[in-house]
Amino acid sequence: MQRLAALDAARFLAFCGMVLVNFRIAAQVEPGHDWASVVIGSLEGRAAALFVVLAGIGVGLSTVTTSDLLRRAAFLFVLGLINMTVFDADILRFYALYFVVGAMFLTASTGVLWLGAAGVVTLAIGATMIFNYDLGWDWDTLTYTDLWTLPGFLRNLFFNGWHPVLPWAAFLLIGMAIGRSELHRLCIQHRLIMWGFGAAVFALFPQILATDPDLATYLGTEAIPPGPFYIVAGTGSACVVIGLLLKLWPKIEGLGIGPALTAPGRQSLTLYMAHILIGMGILDEAGLLDGSLSAPQVFTCALVFCVASSIFALLWSRKFKRGPLEALMRFVTQPRGA
Repeated sequence: MQRLAALDAARFLAFCGMVLVNFRIAAQVEPGHDWASVVIGSLEGRAAALFVVLAGIGVGLSTVTTSDLLRRAAFLFVLGLINMTVFDADILRFYALYFVVGAMFLTASTGVLWLGAAGVVTLAIGATMIFNYDLGWDWDTLTYTDLWTLPGFLRNLFFNGWHPVLPWAAFLLIGMAIGRSELHRLCIQHRLIMWGFGAAVFALFPQILATDPDLATYLGTEAIPPGPFYIVAGTGSACVVIGLLLKLWPKIEGLGIGPALTAPGRQSLTLYMAHILIGMGILDEAGLLDGSLSAPQVFTCALVFCVASSIFALLWSRKFKRGPLEALMRFVTQPRGA
């Protein structure tokens, strides 16, 4: 239970990072050199990667069946389609497809999971070499011009969207492999921290050594385009966060702040939808999504929303075992009589 609590806390931290990044995108704030821009920039592609790795760990730790996982994927896909009408950088429709990939490897060994992750990355590299990654994008406005056509939707989903299945599904498979470890053991936690830090640092060098600008971009650690070393860097940073939280969790609980982190972590689906429909909705109604906010102001708005989310989750958890959307997903996807 202690290790599960730490993973819930990690999920909430990932959610907070995604709120910061998504509020900046929605508010059309250009990256700058102030402290808030640096913080938000460092979380781009990292918070969402942590979220997906944690989903994989959850699958690896659970006794979920293939049919269970596919039903959850269908639920999330429909929810994601609804959500993308408001915010086209939504991750849920992609998340659903990661679960479909995970279902294919549900009974695989740990070694096969790592090979599967490498295979997904290899397919992504091949696709980038064959197809035009820029197709569909207006990079000046960060909009996808033909998202609502079938070819554009599928291209965005699998190849060059915000979180495409190739290569993002690798994060889920890696998480499933990590979930097979004895995460309660201190030596495993130390390995996650050390190997994760080493991977994150190692991923920085190929971009530095590349002489061709286009190749340097692809070999970088940015989420767009998601090259192989972005996967290495995203996995590394996720492992560091997870390892540190697992190791430090007894001390965090001793400070009395554990519930404020775990309660929202267990309601992350509800809160994720809320940050788009409610958080961005409030900013939109106030006329603040027109580029008028500064990065520090976006940071403040996101921080206020995350604190409010924690308070809501704490109050909700006193009455109910699951968050609203978590309960709905269980009701819809749970086989009758199970």
